[in-house]
Amino acid sequence: MKSLGEMNLDKTTVSGSPHIGVFIFANNKVALVPPRLSRSTKRTIKETLEVDVIETTIAGTRIIGVLVAGNDRCLLLPRISSEDEIDHLKESLGRSIAIRVVKSKCTALGNLIVANNKAAIVSSEIEREVVREIESTLGVKAYVGAYAGTPAVGAIMVVNDSVGLVHPSLSDSEIAEIERRLGVKAGPATVNEGVEFIKSGAVINNKGVLLGSLTTGPEIMNIQAILG
Repeated sequence: MKSLGEMNLDKTTVSGSPHIGVFIFANNKVALVPPRLSRSTKRTIKETLEVDVIETTIAGTRIIGVLVAGNDRCLLLPRISSEDEIDHLKESLGRSIAIRVVKSKCTALGNLIVANNKAAIVSSEIEREVVREIESTLGVKAYVGAYAGTPAVGAIMVVNDSVGLVHPSLSDSEIAEIERRLGVKAGPATVNEGVEFIKSGAVINNKGVLLGSLTTGPEIMNIQAILG
């Protein structure tokens, strides 16, 4: 494991896949991961992000990072989550983090919402009344937006409470707007040998950043420069 100043950095896979952000959701308290991960992978996640690791499925699938969004106050789950999954998470989390099932036609919440403990940016595809619910539940201002020509705002950036990595196609003005809205310093990056949809191969919180195993040395150097 490398250190980025006060942040940890490591590379890993999920069941052999470098697209770790598809499968993992993390905030500063917990990481939700699919069942049956190797002990070494779970240890890497736990030590790099300095969080508790909880195994679960969402909607019977392993693509937790695609389906779940949130911050340290609340996890947002899609309406297709099962009662057993919701009960399991409530039992595992106790009172430390709230859980809210989002009643939207959209279910890929992880690809459509990016949030930290300061603010959130929500896809223009999510219904206006749901945006208000998300704002109230997360306890932060929620902005509606689309960047780099896509409404999938959660797929094109990852942020913690101070820094962010964003899709290289974002303009300087788009990056500046994201920085203002989320209260972070952000920069363009790729992962896994040139993948521009950064969420697919990066998981970040205030303690560290996990990158997909195919992320190259130059990509890591760029990310280190952005994260400081």
